[in-house]
Amino acid sequence: MRSLLSLAVLLASLLCARAADTTIASVRPHWRDAESFDRISEYFNGTENTGDHRILRTHSEVRAGYYFLVRLAPTAALADARFELQVIGPDSPTPKTFTFSAKPLSNQNIFELGLTGADWPGGAKTHPIAWRLAVLAADGHLLAEQRSFLWEMPAK
Repeated sequence: MRSLLSLAVLLASLLCARAADTTIASVRPHWRDAESFDRISEYFNGTENTGDHRILRTHSEVRAGYYFLVRLAPTAALADARFELQVIGPDSPTPKTFTFSAKPLSNQNIFELGLTGADWPGGAKTHPIAWRLAVLAADGHLLAEQRSFLWEMPAK
């Protein structure tokens, strides 16, 4: 009986430790027009209603752009964490790096990271060749990462 109780406590502690890990559940890159952000409440109060998403843009005044919809698995607080997004566009094989705060507002775990304005000059018809998204702790160590299929060339 005692060993069964010990096993149950061990399993519960492992599950709790795993729940505190930061993991990226999904990343969905896509283009969004400025109008897709309009909500009726904005006409009344003049402020953007982001719903349950945290929207972060490279140029906050420009809404149209290429966005990465990031869903994090339920995690411990990301107090001073940040996203580091590297993108290889069709215009250059050199990756461009963009940094965004990963600090959620309340219990949000959905982020939209937008490359807007001059950071995505190609418009709706342009798509990245490859991308890499990392969640970094305040001290710079890697918490989670996800990449597109083409981020790394296969070994020859």
